[in-house]
Amino acid sequence: MKISLIIPCFNEELNIQKGTLDKIGNFTKEDRRFLEVVISDDGSTDNSKKIIKEKYLTFFPKFKLLENTHQGKAFAIIAGIKKAIGDWVAFSDFDLATPIDEIEKLIKYSAFYPIIIGSRNSERQGAPLIRKLMAKGFIVIRNFLIGLHRIKDTQCGFKLFEKKTAIEIINKLIVFNQKRKVIDSSVSAGFDLEFLFLAPKLGYTIKEVPVIWHHVETKNVNFLKDSLETIIDIGKIKINEIAGRYEK
Repeated sequence: MKISLIIPCFNEELNIQKGTLDKIGNFTKEDRRFLEVVISDDGSTDNSKKIIKEKYLTFFPKFKLLENTHQGKAFAIIAGIKKAIGDWVAFSDFDLATPIDEIEKLIKYSAFYPIIIGSRNSERQGAPLIRKLMAKGFIVIRNFLIGLHRIKDTQCGFKLFEKKTAIEIINKLIVFNQKRKVIDSSVSAGFDLEFLFLAPKLGYTIKEVPVIWHHVETKNVNFLKDSLETIIDIGKIKINEIAGRYEK
C-alpha cells in the first residue's frame, strides 16, 4: 500500500506556527506506506507558501508543494488527487482537528473497501451549539434532496480513497468539474457530497469509521456563507440527477 497524503492549504500561516506540518512530517517521514505529502495550496495570499518552501520542503523530503490558482478547497483536493503518485490517496484538514495518527483506523479497512471516510463523534466536541444545530439541519436537507441516509457524516475532512476509484468518480463529477471563481476562503461541502453521491452509482461501497475530532476555530470557515454555498451545490446535484446527467 502506497499512500499520497493531500493537505489542502489556504492562508494557513497560523496553523503552521502551531506546528501542524511538523506533526504531519514526523508521522510520515519514516513510514514507508506514505510516498509523499502533497500540500495543495489554493492560492494563499499570506506567507504560507514562503514558509513551506523555505522550512519544510527541505526538512521533510516527502513534502511537495502544489501551487494552484484560488478556486476553493474542493479544487485544491482534486488537483492533489490528480497529481498523486500513490495507489491510495488520503486527505486531512490542515488544522488536524482529527489527529493525523487516526489514519490508522481508516487504513485497516483498505483491504475491503475502496472508499473509507472518517466520521466525527456525534457530540462534535468543542463546537458551538449553533453549529451543531445547523449541522443537523444540513443533514435533514441533504437526506431529503439527495439521500446518503446510510452515511452519518459526509463532511469530516479525513478520508482515504483508492486512487483509481477516486479518479473515476472525479471524472464523473458535474458540479465540481468546472473551475470556479471564488473570493476569500471556500470550503463548500458540495464536493464531498457529489463524490459520495456518485460512488454507489458507480458500484463502489463506502466504509464510515469513527475518528477523534476536536473543534478548531479557523478564519477559513464562514459557517453561514459555506452552508449557503453547500445548499446551492446540493440543489445543483439534485437538478443534475433529475435531468439524468449522472446516468450518461
